[in-house]
Amino acid sequence: MQRLTQGYGLVEGPTVEPDGSLVFSDVVRGGVHRLRPDGSVEVVVEHRRGVGGIALHAGGGHVVSGRNISWKRDGETTVLLDRDHEGMSFNDLTTDPDGRIYVGSLLFDPLDAGSPRQAGNLHLIDLDGSSRVVHDDVRLTNGMGVSPDGTSLYHSDTEAHAVWRYDRAADGSLSNRRPLHQWDERGQPDGLAVAADGSVWVAMAASGEVVGVGPDGDVVATIAVEVPMVTSVCFGGEGLADLYVVTGDRGAPADVGGAVYRMPAPVPGLPVAPARITPG
Repeated sequence: MQRLTQGYGLVEGPTVEPDGSLVFSDVVRGGVHRLRPDGSVEVVVEHRRGVGGIALHAGGGHVVSGRNISWKRDGETTVLLDRDHEGMSFNDLTTDPDGRIYVGSLLFDPLDAGSPRQAGNLHLIDLDGSSRVVHDDVRLTNGMGVSPDGTSLYHSDTEAHAVWRYDRAADGSLSNRRPLHQWDERGQPDGLAVAADGSVWVAMAASGEVVGVGPDGDVVATIAVEVPMVTSVCFGGEGLADLYVVTGDRGAPADVGGAVYRMPAPVPGLPVAPARITPG
């Protein structure tokens, strides 16, 4: 596993662009950054803190989470989903094959151990810009991904120690939530990515590893990472044959901090569709 860039706080939202660049956020220190194939890093979105999820948009630019869900392109910002009140924010997100967006809400500060815990919701932003809650009772929303056939949504709920599996209808509606895999109280599933074979690759935020879970819920592989706080993963490279792994600085050496890594993927990844939300 090769470390590509380092020295960040809490790296999240890894997303590969068509030219092979990787965009990612620093949740605590702020900003969305682009790591180009030549190794250079540039700022894409300045200052914005709390970005836990990023998606490409078919119209150009990026959809980012945080205090709201915003589409940022060419210096312009379009809010796709706003918060209901001051204490609400949005974390990780994904798209479905048609370009809708699933995103989870936070009703507390997950970085503050003293913040009163409240369950959030899972929201769907439809193609016309309308939105609705498609599930509630999400204790700490994190990574999401859709199965290769589009009939399942996978969703990390860190404080439930589970990756949930929902049945997914063609209009994006969800039903029949149950665990794909559930860990004991030490397991902290965070970001995830779905592979072409239907396996789900889960970043574990406290145990220094990425865990591969098959569609049947069995663990198929465990990949060790050099620091304990593994926050998210995505597939990239030619044929989506690379696995990118991002981390936070908790427990990491001071000269490493939050970092971005790359390794050959155990299996090829599944393409993630760009968002196609067109607000009315």
